[in-house]
Amino acid sequence: MTTDLERLATARYVLLTTFRKDGTAVPTPVWVARDGEELVLFTAPNAGKVKRIRRDGAVRIGPCTMRGKQIGDDVPGHARVLDKAGADRTLRLIARKYGVAGWITVFNSRIRRRGSGGPGAIAVALD
Repeated sequence: MTTDLERLATARYVLLTTFRKDGTAVPTPVWVARDGEELVLFTAPNAGKVKRIRRDGAVRIGPCTMRGKQIGDDVPGHARVLDKAGADRTLRLIARKYGVAGWITVFNSRIRRRGSGGPGAIAVALD
């Protein structure tokens, strides 16, 4: 039997839903990779989802299409923002999982955010 963690870790895209102060859901399709018992993803360090996670780490996460159409059940989780070492590890895991497309995306992200301290990353532990 496949666990939620395995199901989401093998999905091509997942819908990460964070919540505004007023409780409004904000879904975002993202790439994820598995890192032990967590899912990790990279993002811009000043992205809205990062700000929402810093305020309240409650999230929902489920498989989706590239355009964000949910295609399976989502599950609750708790997200946290990773430090630079965690972000570097996340980028390596994403590049490994997504092959050439992942490597190119990670490379471009590093170049684009070189002066801003680099890309940010988020870890999600399922509840």
